[in-house]
Amino acid sequence: MFKKLAAIVALALSFHANAQDYPSKPITLVVPFAPGGTVDLMGRIIAERLAGYLGQPVIVNNRPGAGGIIGTSYAVKAPADGYTLLVGTQGQVLQPLLYKNLDFDSNKDLITVATFAAVPNVLAVSLNTPANTLDEFVAYAKSNPGAINMGSAGIGSINHLVGEVFQDRAKVKLTHIPYKGAAPATADLLSGEVQALFVNLPNVMSHVSAGKIRLLGVASEARAPSIPDVPTFGEGGVKNAVLDSWYGVMVPAKTPQAVVKKIQDAVLAMTKEPDFTTKLIEVGATPFPNDAVASARIMADELELWRPVVKRLDIQMD
Repeated sequence: MFKKLAAIVALALSFHANAQDYPSKPITLVVPFAPGGTVDLMGRIIAERLAGYLGQPVIVNNRPGAGGIIGTSYAVKAPADGYTLLVGTQGQVLQPLLYKNLDFDSNKDLITVATFAAVPNVLAVSLNTPANTLDEFVAYAKSNPGAINMGSAGIGSINHLVGEVFQDRAKVKLTHIPYKGAAPATADLLSGEVQALFVNLPNVMSHVSAGKIRLLGVASEARAPSIPDVPTFGEGGVKNAVLDSWYGVMVPAKTPQAVVKKIQDAVLAMTKEPDFTTKLIEVGATPFPNDAVASARIMADELELWRPVVKRLDIQMD
């Protein structure tokens, strides 16, 4: 009995010492999507800044596949020591709702240390879409049910679900065309193969600036600083459709609290940097600082928001 007790005490002291020394080696920041998308962009924006606050290199590790599940699974199963971080989004909230054969529950097996950015979801339309404003779009969709093709990054993707909520709130019917990612969906929006796309603003920002597509509305409480002339869905008459995407840093749930706090404090300090704010606005995002407690509430609220949507659509992925 004494030997067992001594072992437990030694383990506890080891965890405490490790937490005090943290970090003492390079840190991996897992991005569960391929380079080039919004999640990857957010990860690369924060990696160097986190390294400055934590005093160790933060190495971006892209682990794409299966809608973010491969990278999330890798992070869940990593040692809970703070040396493997994950760029998290609503995707981690949605995964247990959408996939029936997961061997983890990201809502239980991960904690969000802090959030750092919010990205508006926007309604982008091709230049051949017969609508220049949100109310014109809704009026046309009501008069022509199913005539507008709505692209998405895939069944169950956040832009698919935002589009479904929009249809429900606006009382319209669009025809969903799923793609394998936001990039091919955007390409077909540019060519006019699909007429509408609900998408993270950074994915289409350059095309908007070049005048190749139009933005009709923002699924946010307030207008986005980077596109102040684009009204919110609420201003355009589509109420109760505030559906921003957010980005945070996640770790395995059993990570020592002292380590969690060090990472949390670094993330929150980063969001106060003026150049960080400037960089986010340039790409179509804004700072969204929340500590671990507030982030847990956000995840719980997201779960309650999306659970009935997924159930109504009867989405079950293998």
